[in-house]
Amino acid sequence: MKWMVSMAALLVAVAACAREAQVPTAPPASSQQEAAKAYAREQYLWRAKRIIDLNRPDGWTSLVGLHWLDPGVHRVGSDPDNGIRLAMGPAHLGVFTVRDGKASFVADTEVTVDGQPSRGGALRSDTSPAGASAIGFDGGNGLATVIERGGRLALRVKHAEAETRRNFAGLDYWLGGMAWQVPARFVAHPPGKTLPVLDVLGNTQQIANPGVLEFELGGKPLRLEALDEGEGTLFIVFADRTSGHGSYPAGRFIDAPMPDKQGRVVIDFNEAYNPPCAFTPFATCPLAPPENRLDVAVEAGEKTYAKHADAGAGAAP
Repeated sequence: MKWMVSMAALLVAVAACAREAQVPTAPPASSQQEAAKAYAREQYLWRAKRIIDLNRPDGWTSLVGLHWLDPGVHRVGSDPDNGIRLAMGPAHLGVFTVRDGKASFVADTEVTVDGQPSRGGALRSDTSPAGASAIGFDGGNGLATVIERGGRLALRVKHAEAETRRNFAGLDYWLGGMAWQVPARFVAHPPGKTLPVLDVLGNTQQIANPGVLEFELGGKPLRLEALDEGEGTLFIVFADRTSGHGSYPAGRFIDAPMPDKQGRVVIDFNEAYNPPCAFTPFATCPLAPPENRLDVAVEAGEKTYAKHADAGAGAAP
């Protein structure tokens, strides 16, 4: 009898231990505090870099013009007698000629091309593997490049003294939090698949679409098509229920890491950021494709830029 009582007591103790082992325990308070500190530090550094990038002398806030270069000859400068009048820069920058889809340039003032003093010559556009030729003027404060959009060439002009840069209003964020760092599963598409993406000019571009990210928010299963622009990250253009109601109406961007070998990716919605069109009317931003319009309110990341309406941003010329 004593043996049976002892055995029963032992079984009860083992069962109790088993139950305790099955109950998940919260991480120690110190671990939670360290995780919170690491998260706060990451967010601070990410936001600081974002401000620095936007406000570089050639950042998006310095964009002052987008001028179409149709086939033919175009005299360019800030003086009214130019065919293409610059908002900022020398009275006569020079003459741009477009033939057979290529642009060339002859300077009327002191300029540099790709950092070297020059009188002009053939110009590369942003579709060149080497990137666009960089025409510097106004002692390096101004920058002009040729870009190609929808089969047409345009002159993109930036200036370090742009009003949108000098009067930058700063960025505002939702509180967000670690809960908005969402684990996702990357499901690959067949090699070579592209996704048609419309931009603010009405042009559609086929962008490499390597796969889709599957995840949950608020118990809802959701998907986001991922794009690859050759930057070593997954580029996501998305809209949600905050679009036009606290966040930029046309949607926001996220740069997510490439998936690991198991196809795991973390989408950090705290790092959702406004497109360049939020800061200047002269950008050519992609719009969120229909597949990436989420039926949830993503209250994390950047809110609408405070001055975009004042500056006339959000619509291309």
